[in-house]
Amino acid sequence: MPSELSRALAFQRGFVRRRAPRTVDVPGGFAVLDDRYPGSYDDNKLILWDAGDPATVLRTAEEVLAGFEHRLVHVDDDELGAALTPAFTAAGYRPAVNLVMAFHGDPPGGEPAAEHLDLETLVPVLRRHWRESLPDAPEPTIEQLARRVETRLRGADLVGFRGVRAADGELAARADLYVHDGVAQIEDVYTALRHRGRGHARTLLRSLLAEAAGGEPVFLVADADDWPKDFYARLGFAGIGRTHTFLRT
Repeated sequence: MPSELSRALAFQRGFVRRRAPRTVDVPGGFAVLDDRYPGSYDDNKLILWDAGDPATVLRTAEEVLAGFEHRLVHVDDDELGAALTPAFTAAGYRPAVNLVMAFHGDPPGGEPAAEHLDLETLVPVLRRHWRESLPDAPEPTIEQLARRVETRLRGADLVGFRGVRAADGELAARADLYVHDGVAQIEDVYTALRHRGRGHARTLLRSLLAEAAGGEPVFLVADADDWPKDFYARLGFAGIGRTHTFLRT
């Protein structure tokens, strides 16, 4: 039976393929491209799990992402990503390591269901949250980042946008839940700045874990060098592997 890591990585590859209007197969991977959202790194990137020499990989990234202002390369294999890091760094890319985490705890019971968010409700919230995160970004970029959520609906059998509200009625925390072929991913967890530190993300994650119970695996991806991974660990997630990303803007 495939490992948790291999199933999680296969899930992610399938998700981005299904949502992308254009894909380009390359040796050891593929690129996803969406000309509607040129400012979205996640919608325009190269994904690799096997590759040749660093010079070939760098040339491939230039070729498939020509016409975009950024270059994003995602490497699913930890050993390959580590080997490519010196060459990407020398070429002006910023490296980052991602921790793939699977839920190994007991599924929460009796949790209040998170609110189901439709696009009409969600898109204005995404605009506000992206403006919080990118205060200097031009308005067209903010609009692209908010509107691109529509493409996620094609990524899995179940694509759910979930949220919890603060006492004043404002949406305090939100996240996505994707389920396909028995695998579940929790993605894009975000708590609004003025609502942080009040337990809203914990409430939301426990609700999503209850909803996704039975997924094999239920997983998420966290920055290996940032604090949220410790928050997820306290909820019952454990690291099952590492991937790498390389970004040049």
